[in-house]
Amino acid sequence: MFKISSMVVAFSLAGSVSLVFAQALPTTAPAPANNPTTPEKVELGKMLYHDPRLSSSGTVSCASCHNTMLGGEDNRAGSVGVEGQVGGRSAPTVWNSAFNEVQFWDGRAASLEEQAAGPVTNPIEMGMKSWDDVVDRLEKIEGYQKAFKKAFGTESISKDNATKAIAAYERTLITPNSPYDKYVKGNKSALTEQQVRGMNLAVETGCVGCHSGPAFNGPGMFQKFPINYNGYLEAQYDFKKDKGLAEVTGKKEDEHLWKVPTLRNVALTAPYFHNGSVKSLDKAVSLMAKIQLDKKLSKDEISDIVAFLEALTGEFPKQEMPVLPIASGITFNK
Repeated sequence: MFKISSMVVAFSLAGSVSLVFAQALPTTAPAPANNPTTPEKVELGKMLYHDPRLSSSGTVSCASCHNTMLGGEDNRAGSVGVEGQVGGRSAPTVWNSAFNEVQFWDGRAASLEEQAAGPVTNPIEMGMKSWDDVVDRLEKIEGYQKAFKKAFGTESISKDNATKAIAAYERTLITPNSPYDKYVKGNKSALTEQQVRGMNLAVETGCVGCHSGPAFNGPGMFQKFPINYNGYLEAQYDFKKDKGLAEVTGKKEDEHLWKVPTLRNVALTAPYFHNGSVKSLDKAVSLMAKIQLDKKLSKDEISDIVAFLEALTGEFPKQEMPVLPIASGITFNK
């Protein structure tokens, strides 16, 4: 079920990255057969995604931690949930999450639909006691009755349909046409000389052994992190405190296995790593080289790779915030 990443990347005779590496981001995401994307689902999903009434306190929505006005997360080391509680992991970006084979840092959800169900009833995140309570709230709001019926038909307010709608909306959150995408499509002036150096250096150094493919997240792979234990760095960053996938499975062999995160828009998503312990991108690049690849990069090499990573920032689709359905005469807040 879980794969450890391994990939060989080839070079062209001209010294540029070959097509094994050079893939533009698709502009649409595939949807599962049981949840085809429709405008009605997307609109309903957008409302649910931004509605804090899906939380016990009425103050936290999906967008609270995964902000589509920014880099798709919250730029915190640990996200803040209901009652001001702080989670133990940094929120991953929602942008391009449709291209993840698995969801969450530890990969415990196999789909966007499954992922959408989790935070709502997590006691630290959105804090609802059960999805039955969520459905009960939604059924009391006339606007949601109409929106669910439009998207799914009669008697359609349910956990299953709510998570399908949220997932349908999230599949529209794609950021194509970055300078890198334009470059691999043939516009060789889209990247600066420094960014081209950084791109080739990322291959030579071994970064794309894991961060491959159009989303730079590998084909649904897990990777051990950190690979090379460094007591000095561990004392600073606590990378091994969280056991990753093993926190879910309880298996020794799954300790410190993590979903390979996308590098798309990575310049916008500081702080870095699962625990948000690294505040800058240049430090993150330096640390990854040391503890994953056992290599020490010079300041110039780090600068070149960072310049390339900045070229992975794509074009963000315009987000018009939904008008949420009114709960006339009632409140769900504590």
